[in-house]
Amino acid sequence: MPKRLYARSLIIVIAPMILLQSVVAFVFMERHWQTVTQRLSMAVTRDIAAIIDMIETYPEEEDGYQNVLRIAQERLGLKVDLMPPDPLPSPGPKPFFSILDEVLSEEITRQINRPFWLDTVGNSNIVEIRIQLENAVLRVFARRSSAYASNTHIFLLWMVGTSLVLIAIAVLFLRNQIRPIQQLAAAAESFGKGRPPPPDFRLRGAEEVRRAGAAFILMRERIERQIEQRTAMLTGVSHDLRTILTRFKLQLAIAGPRPETEALDKDIEDMQSMLEGYLAFARGEAAEDTGQLNLETLFENLTHDAKLRKRNLTTELSGPPDLLVRPAAFSRLMANLVGNAFRYAKNVRVSAVHARGSFTVIIDDDGPGIPPEKREHVFKPFVRLDDARNQDASGTGLGLSIARDIARSHGGDIMLDDSPMGGLRATVKLPA
Repeated sequence: MPKRLYARSLIIVIAPMILLQSVVAFVFMERHWQTVTQRLSMAVTRDIAAIIDMIETYPEEEDGYQNVLRIAQERLGLKVDLMPPDPLPSPGPKPFFSILDEVLSEEITRQINRPFWLDTVGNSNIVEIRIQLENAVLRVFARRSSAYASNTHIFLLWMVGTSLVLIAIAVLFLRNQIRPIQQLAAAAESFGKGRPPPPDFRLRGAEEVRRAGAAFILMRERIERQIEQRTAMLTGVSHDLRTILTRFKLQLAIAGPRPETEALDKDIEDMQSMLEGYLAFARGEAAEDTGQLNLETLFENLTHDAKLRKRNLTTELSGPPDLLVRPAAFSRLMANLVGNAFRYAKNVRVSAVHARGSFTVIIDDDGPGIPPEKREHVFKPFVRLDDARNQDASGTGLGLSIARDIARSHGGDIMLDDSPMGGLRATVKLPA
């Protein structure tokens, strides 16, 4: 079965119509066409048998043959000739499908039971029949319509033509019914990628499709409202916590530099870093609009960052450089993944393939990597694999969580695997 709803709907409409017409055509061919042809062939054969009886009953009359020929032509619609008693021609090629040839041969054999020869392939309007008599060969020319139901093809043409017209109308109606479903699917897909809905999306179609579209619009509004409320709440919390941290810093600055205050300064900086990471993870850059991001510029920024960290970075781009994403969010995704590679490896390679309909970026490094059983675990928030207690050394454990959250908000995902360079490979796949 095809996977698309449009193709399945066409099959549901067309298959019963074809099945019904096949049954009707079979019954018509078996009952009507064959029966009528048999009755007509039987009548023609009966006329020929009567002519043969007349010829053999009155053979000595002078004008007997002429009267028989005249009666056959005027009363029976048959053109009859008596030929010398030469052997009958050899049988010619039989048509692949001919009820007339089969039925007429059966009737001649049953009623006349003499050697005969048929030609139903030649002239389409005339059937030639030759019958071997004792002293002559009777040649009969009969109209095909007298022995064959010749109007059957008209019925078949009308049936097939009407079916084609009905199928064309059904295709047009089905296309109009399927289009709202396709637009709803496109709107849902765009929303899953973080993009605005198509400009031509509106509620239309059947009642069930309209209800599904209305439910989707309400769901989208609820999600957007929830994101806005969460962002506003986090902004307020961020402002309040930053105010308290600022007061801590001010009080320590007023107290002056002391040995016991150095540790407090460090703790405040750690709290500030952790607060920024937590808020960035919860916010997820969801309020940003989609736009064009230049991958070449992004790779240049990553190369500059690699030089500052004294790391070796090689980049490779295949395909167009412009990518339709949320620019700040995707830049942060790349910064988190490449930053993790810089933290644990000396050499990093980034290769991106921007093909039609998909975008894939692969980040390889020569670091220690991650064991296979822990690769899915590291995407959970606040998970760190190292044993370091210092937050500067180990981070907050949110980098990969934020990166996957951003990738999935674009309709994609991130996978981890072994790298050919000996470390870890991070693969980001997004629909383009």
